[in-house]
Amino acid sequence: MAFANRLRSSLPLQVLVSKILRSEPLSAAATQRAVVCPSLTKKNNNSDELSRNFNSIASKKDEKVKLPLVLFGGYGKYASALYIAAAKTDCLDKVESEILDFVQSIKKTPELSQFTKDPTVPARSRVKAMAEISEKVEHSDITKNFLAVLAEHGGLNHVEAIAKKFVELTMAHKGIVEVNVTSVIPLPAEEEKELKETMQEILGQGKTVKLEQKIDPGILGGLVVEFQQKMVDMSIKTRARQMERYLQDPKHWGDLLL
Repeated sequence: MAFANRLRSSLPLQVLVSKILRSEPLSAAATQRAVVCPSLTKKNNNSDELSRNFNSIASKKDEKVKLPLVLFGGYGKYASALYIAAAKTDCLDKVESEILDFVQSIKKTPELSQFTKDPTVPARSRVKAMAEISEKVEHSDITKNFLAVLAEHGGLNHVEAIAKKFVELTMAHKGIVEVNVTSVIPLPAEEEKELKETMQEILGQGKTVKLEQKIDPGILGGLVVEFQQKMVDMSIKTRARQMERYLQDPKHWGDLLL
C-alpha cells in the first residue's frame, strides 16, 4: 500500500517510534496517570468530543451528512464521526486508504504494535508519535486529527476495530453489501454464483454483492448467511438442535412433519 511503500523508502517506522520514546522517557507518575480510552471501554462512551474535533477542521459547510448505515457501540460511533468528517471534505476514499494502511503498518511493525497497545505510554508521547507519523506520510487533516484524538485518549489499540466499522460505512455509501457465507467446505463456483444472484435479487437494484466465504466444519453442513446485521442460519447443526427441541416437546411434532 502507499503508506507502507513510503515508509520503506524513508525512515523506518520503528526507528521513528524509538526516537520519540527515547526523547520522552516514561516516569512513574506518567505511568500512574496513563489510562485506557474511556470512550471505548465504558458504556457511556463520549464520541461527541471526537465529532467536535473532526468537525472543527472538516468543513465550513453547514449541511448535514446522512450516514448510509446506522452503527452501534463505541467503535460504531467513532467510525460514524470519522465518516461524517471525511464526507464533508469529499475525501472518503483517501481517509479509508490512509486508515487501512496505518492498520497494516501496525501489523507489520512490532514496535509500533507494542507502542499502540501499551497503556503506560504517556498521552503526550502518543500524540507526538502520531503527529510525526502523519506529517511524514502526508496524512489528510481528517486522518491526522483522528489519530491524534485516539492517541490523546489512549484509544490507538482500537484503531483496527474502528477501521472495520468505517469500511462498513464506506461500502454502504458505494452500495456494496458484504455477504458472509459460512459452510463446511468452499462453495463450488456454480453454487457461489447462484447464491450471489439470489442475494442480488433480495437486495435489489443499486446494490453490489460482495461475497465472503468462511469455512467452519462445526456447522456440520448447510449454510449460515450474514448480511446487513441479519443472519439466516440454514446449518445442519442448527436444524439438529431444532429437531432435538421438537422431540423433547411432543406437542410440536406436527409442525416438524409439515
